[in-house]
Amino acid sequence: MPSASAVEIAETSPETTTQLHMANAIRALAMDAVEAAQSGHPGMPMGMADVATVLFTKFLKFDPQNPRWADRDRFILSAGHGSMLQYALLYLTGYEDITLDDIKNFRQLHRPTCGHPEFGELAGIETTTGPLGQGLANSVGFAMAERWLQTRFGKDLVDHFTYVIAGDGCLMEGISQEAISLAGHLKLSKLIVLFDDNGISIDGPTSLSTSENEEMRFEAAGWHTQKVDGHDFAAIEAAILAAQQSDKPSLISCKTIIGKGADKKAGSSSSHGSPLGADEIAHARQSMGWPHAPFDIPAEILGAWREAGKRGASQQQAWQQRFAQADAALQQKFQRGQQGALPENLDAVIAEAKQQLHEGGKLATRAASGKTLDVLLPAIPELLGGSADLTGSNNTKASPSKPVTPDDFSGNYIYYGIREHGMAAAMNGMALHGGIIPYSGTFFVFTDYCRPAIRLSALMKQRVIYVMTHDSIGLGEDGPTHQPVEHLASLRAMPNVLVLRPSDPVETAECWQIALEHAETPSILVLTRQGLPVVRDAAGENLAAKGGYILSPAKGAAQAVILATGSEVELAMQAQAKLAEENIDVQVSALPCFELFDQQPEAYQQQVLGNDLPKVAVEAGIRQGWDGYIGRKGGFVGMDSFGASAPAEDLYKYFGITVEAIIQQVKARV
Repeated sequence: MPSASAVEIAETSPETTTQLHMANAIRALAMDAVEAAQSGHPGMPMGMADVATVLFTKFLKFDPQNPRWADRDRFILSAGHGSMLQYALLYLTGYEDITLDDIKNFRQLHRPTCGHPEFGELAGIETTTGPLGQGLANSVGFAMAERWLQTRFGKDLVDHFTYVIAGDGCLMEGISQEAISLAGHLKLSKLIVLFDDNGISIDGPTSLSTSENEEMRFEAAGWHTQKVDGHDFAAIEAAILAAQQSDKPSLISCKTIIGKGADKKAGSSSSHGSPLGADEIAHARQSMGWPHAPFDIPAEILGAWREAGKRGASQQQAWQQRFAQADAALQQKFQRGQQGALPENLDAVIAEAKQQLHEGGKLATRAASGKTLDVLLPAIPELLGGSADLTGSNNTKASPSKPVTPDDFSGNYIYYGIREHGMAAAMNGMALHGGIIPYSGTFFVFTDYCRPAIRLSALMKQRVIYVMTHDSIGLGEDGPTHQPVEHLASLRAMPNVLVLRPSDPVETAECWQIALEHAETPSILVLTRQGLPVVRDAAGENLAAKGGYILSPAKGAAQAVILATGSEVELAMQAQAKLAEENIDVQVSALPCFELFDQQPEAYQQQVLGNDLPKVAVEAGIRQGWDGYIGRKGGFVGMDSFGASAPAEDLYKYFGITVEAIIQQVKARV
């Protein structure tokens, strides 16, 4: 007796028959690749193959020959464990940088077909996914970017959708609530989420752990929602058409069978994250009416997919014509944004900010950051800022800032609400989309809430600027829940992240320049609540760009070196002066960025560190990470516990971060 799939093929219209064959090509590649790797997730690609076939053949605006076309639709596989769905689609539609051999070597070293989709490995992969919920939250940033840029450049140049495939796991993650709430509030009508509602998790049926009605949940957040049979091609097509017409973001719950096409494992957790096995695959081939050898896609079916891949070429060409007819100044502005270029006069802009800050005197570095933004925003229109409900504390809303609202995206400042994780992930989406340099703020301690997204900023090499204020016990009375202690060490441990802790207002402007100029690295600006005196000259080069430098040389032959960052540089300078009164000459070196300092030539590093001289480091954080500079016998003045609730001055005294403590550590070593 023929299987259900075989019956479907026999009894449906020619168009639907072709769609079934095309979807089965995805299923075959997915189960064959996972079997060859003896690792992977065949269930989701097989279950969502029908939905993906409709999306890629009927709706998605893309051109494999011009994969970076600025006005393409964005497709995000938030359920990144089902990566073979995306790899199959990229190969079948004709992207040039993926081959059948890559699919045969799924999940193997130095192959672009990684276990989870990784941005930069293959054209057509818009973002790195795998940590569930991140892709969904990225998509909010993509959709925000589309609407923001459309406001600036018009629908002739910017008019595209963001499509997401998300699973139960994505929607269980807490970040999903932050993301869908923000998207609904902002009325991001170009965002369409296709929910793989297969009712299965790794542990078994989702009823083991959740009983939510997702449609009601999304509706409560301001979304348009629909439910469809995820294996009914006509119903899927109608639902996407309806979603495109909505003035709200859209959820389409697609009721699917995980592992559809498999014999015994379809509809069960056994098809989620393991190879189906040779016997099950043989039965699946029979069930699907797919007699072809592993990785063999018949020419007729591959040809149909390649034709689908060519569908967007005319749209891309029409867009190029519209762009060519646009005003020359608008073209230049658009291209600069897409290239991520900075203004040629950035040095002069930063020099102006430094001079103003030098003249302004004592100032919290968070306030200095705000004043730097006053100068930067008019010069760099691509900057789009925000805060997680701490605008006045973070100083991220500068004088030229204007709010973005649900009905008016002409502003350049976003009120994210208390959604730190969603904010960080949305900024990743904006950066990946292109045309925007995102920055936003919260308290430094809440990098804990942002950390998964910060890690992905680093992994994807995205210029995302995190403005993190209230950086130590110096924030005072809010107490240990809000006082970062281990955070500097923790974030310095993360690859490809610049942790920038400026020591005064002038150095704060320099750190902003560093963050802007590092186009493939996220930056974390670690800023004080309390006021800091100016310890730097405004003139000259960007000293912070080397990560560390001699701030105050010894007047005679140096007997020791004091190393410091941020607010503790002031204490180091005071200790230097008092030690000089006792004929103990020391050098003070500022180390605002370990990561940049470690990139400098060894001779320069040794000059800043004082070669073999005794060393004392002072920082209102833990010692971890400093021993590479001061050695295990070096002195350290800082924290070795959580903080406490009290005025900042009392806390510095109580925890022993004082001029006297620095002097004592130096004297013990000279």
